[in-house]
Amino acid sequence: MNFDTTIQSLLIFALPVLFAITVHEAAHGFVARHYGDNTAWLLGRVTLNPIKHIDPVGTIAMPILLYLATSGAFVFGYAKPVPVQFGRLRNPKRDMVWVALAGPVANLVQALLWGVLFYLLAGLGIHEPFFLKMCQAGMLVNVVMFAFNLFPLPPLDGGRVLVGLLPYKQAALLSRVEPWGFFIVMGLVLAGVVGTLWLQPIMGLTFDLLDLLLTPLSSLIR
Repeated sequence: MNFDTTIQSLLIFALPVLFAITVHEAAHGFVARHYGDNTAWLLGRVTLNPIKHIDPVGTIAMPILLYLATSGAFVFGYAKPVPVQFGRLRNPKRDMVWVALAGPVANLVQALLWGVLFYLLAGLGIHEPFFLKMCQAGMLVNVVMFAFNLFPLPPLDGGRVLVGLLPYKQAALLSRVEPWGFFIVMGLVLAGVVGTLWLQPIMGLTFDLLDLLLTPLSSLIR
């Protein structure tokens, strides 16, 4: 791997990744406060300050080491999860769905905004590759986070959404998976199941949606 290319790639992705995880986590806390649980708010986690959300291992060390070890083929990381006491929500089973969805929706909105910025820069005649690639990286990072976090297994957001939607008996059974959910998901990722059967189709549909939403803007600058 070329060292200069690696450094450039890390710099291109650094800002989009920081924004992606910061807004994702803050959105969880913001919506939780709206529905009655101010735990994250009191702990200062409903903020756009990335330092509050960064996990030194999961946000910095692990992604960089995996990127270097796999030549960019596989990257994974995580932020410090925003604490939510679901029992303090006004309607825990219903409201947990909205709290869980807040993070992925924040990533979807960010992906759209990076796309808008890409076309605005191009429309203004700014063709500096670094900035255009950063916009593309912003779309990619947020679409990956959107799709991955919707995987329907706790503790991922999609799992929490499913728990909130299922009848109580089935929801209780699925909730019991949560202590081992992270390891199950990682095993499925390494086995290629998540990538092939979940990420690729969901990301494809998401990029199609973004293309549709950005079509008017892209048409204006052609």
